[in-house]
Order: sequence, then C-alpha cells, then structure tokens
Amino acid sequence: MISKLPRWVWTGAWALAFIAGTVNVVGFLGFEHQAITHLTGTTSMLGAAIASASGTAVLHFAALIASFVVGCSVSGFIIQDSTLQLGRRYGVALLLVSLLLFAAIPLLEHKSAYGMYAAACACGIQNAMVSTFSGAVVRTTHLSGMFTDLGISLGHYLRRLPVDAPRLRLSVTVISGFLCGGIAGAIAFRLLSYFALVLPATLTASVSLAYAVYHFRKARA
Repeated sequence: MISKLPRWVWTGAWALAFIAGTVNVVGFLGFEHQAITHLTGTTSMLGAAIASASGTAVLHFAALIASFVVGCSVSGFIIQDSTLQLGRRYGVALLLVSLLLFAAIPLLEHKSAYGMYAAACACGIQNAMVSTFSGAVVRTTHLSGMFTDLGISLGHYLRRLPVDAPRLRLSVTVISGFLCGGIAGAIAFRLLSYFALVLPATLTASVSLAYAVYHFRKARA
C-alpha cells in the first residue's frame, strides 16, 4: 500500500501524461508515423532494421532511442534524485522540455528527423523527472505499468483482497491524461499540423511556472 498522495502529485501526473499523449499522437500522425514517448516499439523496429541490414533505419531508430536516454540523463543531472519530492529542480527540467518541443516544430515542418529526436529528448526528461513517490512507480510517457497496476487491482478486487486505492487512482489518472492528450493532439494535428506541439509546449511551460509559484509559496509558509 502506498501512502496518501498530495494534490499536486495528482494534478502534475495528469498534466504530464496529457502532454506525453499529445506529443506521441503527433509522432504517429506525422511523416514518420513513429512513437516518440516510449521505446518498446522503437526497439523492436531497431531489431527489424538490424535484421534487414538497413543502415539508414538502424541509425534513425538508434538515434531516437539515444535521444530519449539523453533526456533521461539530463533529468538525472538536473534533479539529482529518483524520488519525487518538493524542493527538486522540476521547474528547470519542465522549462527545458518546453523549449525542446518548441524547437521540434520547425524541424518537423521541414520533415527533419531531428524534430523527432528533440521531442524524444523532451519526453525522456519528463519521464525521468517523476520516478517514484511513496512507493508508487510514476511513469507518464507510457502506460504498460499503469494498465498492469489496473489489472492487478481488478484481480485483487475479484479475490476480495485489499486494493491499493491510491495506486489504482494514480493508474486511472495517468491513463486518462494520456488518452485525453492523444485526443487533443489528433484534433490539433488535423487543424494545425506540427504546430499542434504548441499545445504541449505551452502547457509544459505553464506547469513549470505553476510549480515554481507553488514551491515558492510552500517555502514561504
């Protein structure tokens, strides 16, 4: 069982999942039709590219994976911890995510793969900055773990075992945020093409500012 989570964790988790869902659907609808926020499929595509000896594809998928990992490394360097807690430099990390997403827009408009690498790096920063809180594993750029926790909770309920309500709520929060982000991103992409990324980039900057204000007020209290 995990302990009760503060309100800012729920709000932040939903917002970050929404951002990731928006970015990922833009990747799927774009010229490469490629996932950006998670690496399972990308690693499979890398394996297929290696098996077919397609040098260009190998370099592309390897660069996409490397960009995400670099983003995680940048997050680790800035935040310097794997445990989610106030006082860490989340505002700085989120601002960098916003800048990378804004930078990706003109690159993607010119069908440059570097736009995907910038977006993947941004998602790596975001995913690494929230790792664990009170025993709950928090991942906002992919949903396998969230759906796993959801299924475990259902199994426990059917067996009349105790259900970890905060963990279940966290799973639903992240899943719903990612889904809503995908819906919003798909609508925005139809209307704005790659400028749809202005939505997650602006939202990330807003979350960065909101966190800075929240942390400042908390420190003054």
